[in-house]
Amino acid sequence: MAVTRTTSRPASRRTRSRPHRRASSTRIWARRSFFAAVVIGAGVLGGAVLGLTGKVDNVIQELTLPLRHEDIIRQEAAQHGVQPELVAAVIYAESRFRDQTSSAGARGLMQITPATALHIEKQSGGTTFKIDDLSSPDVNIAYGTFRLRELLDIYEGNEDAALAAYNAGEANENRWGGAGLSLDDIGFPETQAYVAEVLEKRDEYRKKYAKELGY
Repeated sequence: MAVTRTTSRPASRRTRSRPHRRASSTRIWARRSFFAAVVIGAGVLGGAVLGLTGKVDNVIQELTLPLRHEDIIRQEAAQHGVQPELVAAVIYAESRFRDQTSSAGARGLMQITPATALHIEKQSGGTTFKIDDLSSPDVNIAYGTFRLRELLDIYEGNEDAALAAYNAGEANENRWGGAGLSLDDIGFPETQAYVAEVLEKRDEYRKKYAKELGY
């Protein structure tokens, strides 16, 4: 009996220990698989969140600082030696990039009046212009950029003065200070706010749309 007990105990221990080791290995494998799944899931979720965040940021930018017709803006800005971001900022302030007609009869993206359009046609040597052409982004941006260049030349590169004249007319701008005008000299609060907005948006367009504007 002693021999039987001596030989049976190790056999009994071996029989009980093997399932224990297999169970332990199974649990370890399950935990590793679970953690791997968690890591992979977190990565997928993180990528989805980042992608969604990027799309939301683009939508917000499109609503708060829209940009359209950048190819025309680049072309006309280069032709007339005007910063493309300044052209974009004027369009933003004038129309938010929407074709519209004001109560004063100013039309299109850069809000050109018929009288100003006829003046620009004469100065630029055009002969086929019609008022309805101001609804065309190509024509409107071309005429608006031409006018900006003209005003910058008249006021010796002073952007405050050129923008004040663009908004309120040369007669008012000349009365406020001409080429030496500063923002505080502008006599109409709405024109002062207009100039400040255009200059602020100019910097934002340069920062956020550098590639689209040709930088």
